[in-house]
Amino acid sequence: MYDVIILGSGPAGLSAAIYAQRARLSTLIIEEKPLSGGQILDTYEVDNYPGLPGITGFEIGQKFRAHADRLGAEVVNARVTEVKLEGEKKVVITSKDAYEAKSLIIATGARHRKLGVPGEEELAGMGVSYCATCDGAFFRGKIVAVAGGGDVALEDALFLARGCEKVYLIHRREEFRGAGILQERVRDTPNIELVLNSNLTAIQGEGQVSSVLVHNHKEDRDRELFVHGVFIAVGIEPNSGALKDLVAQDAQGYIVAGEDTKTSAAGVFAAGDVRTKQLRQVLTAAADGANAITSVEKYIAKQGK
Repeated sequence: MYDVIILGSGPAGLSAAIYAQRARLSTLIIEEKPLSGGQILDTYEVDNYPGLPGITGFEIGQKFRAHADRLGAEVVNARVTEVKLEGEKKVVITSKDAYEAKSLIIATGARHRKLGVPGEEELAGMGVSYCATCDGAFFRGKIVAVAGGGDVALEDALFLARGCEKVYLIHRREEFRGAGILQERVRDTPNIELVLNSNLTAIQGEGQVSSVLVHNHKEDRDRELFVHGVFIAVGIEPNSGALKDLVAQDAQGYIVAGEDTKTSAAGVFAAGDVRTKQLRQVLTAAADGANAITSVEKYIAKQGK
């Protein structure tokens, strides 16, 4: 039986593994994908992680994994099919085997909703981004497009407008869903052009985004917008579906947990993008991993009394 099983090997999971190994806790990481890093792998450059400006998402993901490996963390690549909470014992059943632990850290992250249009997957990280605060600085002085109509899309457009020459804000409806004050600010920003009643239908470019196609369904006409980048802000979904009957979640499916990462189930902790929190970045995910191990140590010590 392990002291702790960590589900996921993004920044939160790997940070937890590093702290767990330093605390001399027997640790198992279970990761479904062949590469560690989580969503950060989709980001070409990371410019907001302290001390490592300009590092690629792939590189930072590999550095996190190498650190955990150097300390001896055990990793199994497998798909989790079921999790059982049997009192003080946590059982994780995977496509390969079943594993038991005294505690469990859920660090399964979240995923950005995709538009599902031609060019989106092919140009991901090459002009297609899902995080304006992460990647916006690389488009300073350039022309970009934002797709979406909620608070995040409006905030992204305003953020990008500070440094970009022009921002096209593409929304499928006449009215936005975002907060009224954000709508007012967007409409009052001269370098934001609203492209309403329109769907983004394709992203084009050879090795780098060069333009997008949009279809105005009200006027039934197509238009090509020449841009250097596309920011897709149509929502984010936590990877928590398999755990919905085990721990409390909010209306969006995020696992309810505070900075101490404690969930509604004893001995089960949630770290990183999968939990309820204000800011979802590499830095905050890594902090969650460290906090989770502190909580795990306290839990195990209490159980041992």
